[in-house]
Amino acid sequence: MDKILIVDDNPDVCQALSLMLELNGYQSQYEFSPQAALQAIARQEFALVIQDMNFTRDTTSGEEGRELFLAIRALRPALPIILLTAWTEVEMAVTLMKAGAADYLGKPWDDARLLTSIGNLISLHKLARENGELKRHQAERQAVLASAELCGLVFASAAMERCVELAVQLAKSDVSVLITGPNGAGKDRLADILHANSPLKHKPFIKLNVGALPIELMEAELFGAEAGAFTGASKARIGRFEAADGGTLFLDEIGNLPLSGQVKLLRVLQTGEFERLGSHQTRKCRVRVLSATNADLRQDIVDGRFREDLFYRLNVVELALPALAQRKDDVLPLVDHFTGGRALDASARTALLSHDWPGNVRELENACKRARILAREEILSAADFGLAANHALADAVSGVACGTAAKVADTGAAQPGAGAAPETPSLAEPQQADIEAALARHNWVIARVARSLGLSRQALYRRMEKFGIDMRPPAQGDAGRD
Repeated sequence: MDKILIVDDNPDVCQALSLMLELNGYQSQYEFSPQAALQAIARQEFALVIQDMNFTRDTTSGEEGRELFLAIRALRPALPIILLTAWTEVEMAVTLMKAGAADYLGKPWDDARLLTSIGNLISLHKLARENGELKRHQAERQAVLASAELCGLVFASAAMERCVELAVQLAKSDVSVLITGPNGAGKDRLADILHANSPLKHKPFIKLNVGALPIELMEAELFGAEAGAFTGASKARIGRFEAADGGTLFLDEIGNLPLSGQVKLLRVLQTGEFERLGSHQTRKCRVRVLSATNADLRQDIVDGRFREDLFYRLNVVELALPALAQRKDDVLPLVDHFTGGRALDASARTALLSHDWPGNVRELENACKRARILAREEILSAADFGLAANHALADAVSGVACGTAAKVADTGAAQPGAGAAPETPSLAEPQQADIEAALARHNWVIARVARSLGLSRQALYRRMEKFGIDMRPPAQGDAGRD
């Protein structure tokens, strides 16, 4: 409940205001002198102050109220203050309103007007305070990210900002983190950030893609092997846990680890102990384990493919990385990064933002490499990214449908039995010469031209603009634009 401070030397005024406020859902406290009011404000939080302008008998100058107002403003700059006096002086009112007074009312006051003013001012004060807290929080977040090592990660979306902020926060602890998300979304880059911002950043950072290893070699890679432990093991080798001792081990595609390996991984996570393959000597290590997967490990647990106890050891905190399709604000900044800052035309921006990127950042990076290699112009187009063909096909299919519908409405079209064979639209991408020939053949009747080329009229206009073909037929005004 909002608490309001009343400051007036008249007890009757204080009691009347206090009763009115409490009947309307507010708490109230009243003080009879400026000194007592300032002490109360210093000790407590108030939502608003209602103060008189004169506190000494036979004084009407308002100077005492002005001094109290300025003292409150110095103590609580954002606190709303309503000035109340029986001696309303316009000049003093204007001066204090300019200095930040919220309202200035004369005695006797109008209850309805005063309550309306109180409600509005408290609401505005709360909103300003919330906005201030939000701005402070955003500034703190930005400061954290600005001071963090982001390992070259490029992003602009709010979803990715939250994910990176959480990664930086988790980096300070030594808990195991499970990074989840689709293939190609950048899980390994989040692992880099977790290590680079941790107290272990100067210690070893070892990565192992579990999914890229044959099953028979996984345990040897994780825990090492003695000479002769398996065919081809001519000398002893240390495993990734030994190599990462004192630092961080990142296990990518952890869902591919077989159950036998899961048992040994669980043991080393619990005790720090393991044996090399072909050895009975127990070794110890201290390693922070980060892991990643694109699989649904909870479903794998239900299906008996993944141990539940291991899951909870690895997943002290889950860091969920969204797919690129869920953070489209990252697409163009990533393109700028991958293309070295090359300019994009409108078709490229539209195609890049409308594509779903099922392969995520990896697919986008490959498309950008293609564009850099194959582009003939300095400004990149949708075709340079390998995306134009899909749009051309969509336009062509749309054009066929439009052409079919247009046959009913187009009174100039050939009628059945008139001896004119219908043209079959082509799905091949029409070039400038094809368009110019079709325009001449159909006397610039755009509906027929588009139909013959297998395009919608909008698609035809876009291609005419691309090839610099005049939109107006030669010496015929606008007759063909239907």
